[in-house]
Amino acid sequence: MANEPDNIVLQYLRRFDERLDRVVDEMLDVKVPLTAVEEGLAGVNRRLDRLEGRVERIERRLDLVELPH
Repeated sequence: MANEPDNIVLQYLRRFDERLDRVVDEMLDVKVPLTAVEEGLAGVNRRLDRLEGRVERIERRLDLVELPH
């Protein structure tokens, strides 16, 4: 019992601090894969944008769309 603080508030603050440290560690474990997913999604969006431009050009060349007056 000599290692435990006498003040109950200090006990709760230390427990809270330990839990907060665990939450921070878990958030770091989530953040790294999430960043990888975001980067992958950005790459997919860039490819889709390029494909959209190519399809529009093909449609114009084949006269599949009406040009604005």
